[in-house]
Amino acid sequence: MDYLALNFGAVGDGTTDDTAALQRALDVCAENGGGRVVLPGGRTYLSRSLFLRPDTELHLQRGAVLKATGDLDGYFRPNERINDPKTALIGNPVTGKPSFVFLYGFEAHGCAITGDGTIDLNGSAFLRRKDRYYVTGDFYPRPTGIYVEKSDHVTFRDFTVKNAPFWTLHPAGCCDVLIDRIRILNELDAANSDGIDPDHCRNVRILGCHIECADDCICLKTTKGNAEYGPCENIVIQGCTLISTSAAIKIGTEGVDDFRNILVSDCVISRSNRGLSIQIRDGGSVENVSYQNIIIETRRFCPDWWGTAEPIVLTAFDRDADTRCGKIRNVRFFNVTATGENGVLIHGSEQNEIEDVQLLHCRIHLTKTSKWPCGLYDLRPCLAHGVEAMPNAGCLIRRAKNVALSDVVFSWGSVCDDYRHAVDAAHTQGLVLTKVTGTGAHDADEAFLIR
Repeated sequence: MDYLALNFGAVGDGTTDDTAALQRALDVCAENGGGRVVLPGGRTYLSRSLFLRPDTELHLQRGAVLKATGDLDGYFRPNERINDPKTALIGNPVTGKPSFVFLYGFEAHGCAITGDGTIDLNGSAFLRRKDRYYVTGDFYPRPTGIYVEKSDHVTFRDFTVKNAPFWTLHPAGCCDVLIDRIRILNELDAANSDGIDPDHCRNVRILGCHIECADDCICLKTTKGNAEYGPCENIVIQGCTLISTSAAIKIGTEGVDDFRNILVSDCVISRSNRGLSIQIRDGGSVENVSYQNIIIETRRFCPDWWGTAEPIVLTAFDRDADTRCGKIRNVRFFNVTATGENGVLIHGSEQNEIEDVQLLHCRIHLTKTSKWPCGLYDLRPCLAHGVEAMPNAGCLIRRAKNVALSDVVFSWGSVCDDYRHAVDAAHTQGLVLTKVTGTGAHDADEAFLIR
């Protein structure tokens, strides 16, 4: 059954506060066993926080805009500790539950957001420019767009989200999540405006989405704040087009629990600071990950962002003196074509070597395109490392075992002085190179430097 928002008193003129009418429609729909709350097209509905309900679909018709308030007092606060000055800004501010949320569901089983309309998260109300490349907030963290917690069989389909001041779509502790053909259009200089962040979730499908955002487009997490929900597992990411100022598809860095059984395929990554990234810094481990049929284009945005244009990154380091990292093992890259300013990075630690990595039928082309320096690798966040000066290789391997490259071609375009070897490996056991071709970036350089 459909419940029209206008019948509950919504005005949709972009200035009237429609919160009460929209929430009443959602509540009545749920009280009657579920259905669809419809926001008719051609109108802008200004609202404070709304609560999603079980078996209730929030449907935005084409031309409808649901706009978040610019008043911070209009946001629901799942984490009241943000008001405690003793804890508000200590440590990593994204490890807890969100502190401010626009669309919130808790145990909202079967809820959905659908339609061809737009959710405008009003990011400009919370962001200030730092320099010409980078904006951030006057406080941290800023409002999360959509946060659904401990809710199973949830669906997000077809709509557009834009202008997020912080994470856009954050399901946490959910089982059976379908994210299908949504668009996320955030500013590329707005810090922390992640696209989709499945957190301690199981059985997730992210299909056919287009995402442009500052920080990560799709980032799997197991945050400390939601640690009661267990591992992040059984994830399918397919057919997405992605643009990011950090990593297009990332696992970590927040990872207190495990990540496993993850398939990524048929995606195109362009104009991104990084392509595919696994960053383990906490106790959780990663295993059974497969990437296939992926095209990657990287370039450095500016030094404010993590990453130095690496198309593929696997790193495992202790976050700090009190936090030991987990392991990365059984990761496979098949038919990946990458063009960018840096090469593949596989870097474990003395206590946690990266294990069982395969690159099969891959093409890696290094070429200089930005004004920023090359000869750098970004190992942050890390107790022992930061951004480190090292010659760029087609594939740089440190502290790993059982790494196999088969039918991999490394090539060079516009060359910088710090481009060196096709493969540069050290402290590595069981390295196998089969049909690997490439020359040194300069004629005097060896193609393969194995130490």
